[in-house]
Amino acid sequence: MTFTLPEDLARQFVRRVPARERSRYLAEALHEKLSARDRVLVESCAAANADPEVRAIEKEFDAITEEASEPWPSSSTGRNLVGKARPHAWRRNSQNPPVSGSDN
Repeated sequence: MTFTLPEDLARQFVRRVPARERSRYLAEALHEKLSARDRVLVESCAAANADPEVRAIEKEFDAITEEASEPWPSSSTGRNLVGKARPHAWRRNSQNPPVSGSDN
């Protein structure tokens, strides 16, 4: 795994943490930071779940039992999601049409 640190932070890290402790130090720091994010997420979910408006919306969605009226199109068509540019797409980007053979 490779990553880059800002120079000032890297200098402090090298100066303050002995070479043989750096991997463990980073692992512990990452664990602390990720655990803190998890706690924030759990607290946010608990707050949302306690909100009466959120519970009312949830009940509305839970009450929907009918199937969707139109099925989703099959994703097995093999079509590229990006697709080709439309012939008139240049109008959004400039007032001059693209010139054949140029890199516009």
